Amino acid sequence: MNPEIIIMLTNNDITVTNAEEVFESCKDLPAKKWGFKDIGLPKEEMIQLAKKMKDAGKETYIEVVTYTEEGCLEGAKLAYECGFDYLTGALPFDSVFEYAKEHNLKYSPFCGTVGGSPVALSGTIDEIVASAKDCIAKGATGVDLTAYRYVDGNPIELTRAVVEAIGADKVCIAGSVGNVERMNEMKEAGVAEYTMGSALFNANFVKDGTFRENLEFVLDYLKK
Repeated sequence: MNPEIIIMLTNNDITVTNAEEVFESCKDLPAKKWGFKDIGLPKEEMIQLAKKMKDAGKETYIEVVTYTEEGCLEGAKLAYECGFDYLTGALPFDSVFEYAKEHNLKYSPFCGTVGGSPVALSGTIDEIVASAKDCIAKGATGVDLTAYRYVDGNPIELTRAVVEAIGADKVCIAGSVGNVERMNEMKEAGVAEYTMGSALFNANFVKDGTFRENLEFVLDYLKK
């Protein structure tokens, strides 16, 4: 099974200012999962962009990269106000789970010990697996695994362990899948999906190509 891509309208961990224009230029492509981060745009523009995505028949994702309980809860409230299908990232505080459940938000938190900007993931593989299992037990739809930001071990070994522990359909790799080699690694590791944003904006696949041309390359490659 090929993983699915969640297209993030973000570059360097910030939503791009022309996110709506980029989406409009690509919404006809056969990619159903779209999202952006909770920083980079005014709330009104976030609400408008999320609505455009929904109107185009897309599944919508917001990723919240913050580490305080107050900040994570604010991110959950923003996800609801914008009408997102999925809240990803943030830390698995009970208050965030409760809010997500009350407001019918599918929630996939970071698992393991995460911090910093850009995000760094630390801990043993066993500790991260235990964290992922705990998230699912609390009611998470899945987990946001920052495998390529793992500083204490091998990202592929970690990914396989988490997939085996909670199931491929519950694992989303967040960030840093920016070349064909890593796409292949994630397919072999059995993940269901991963996010991609900066690699498309920075033309990692089609040199000097547009965002659309790079996305077309990735979508075609995923069919193989």
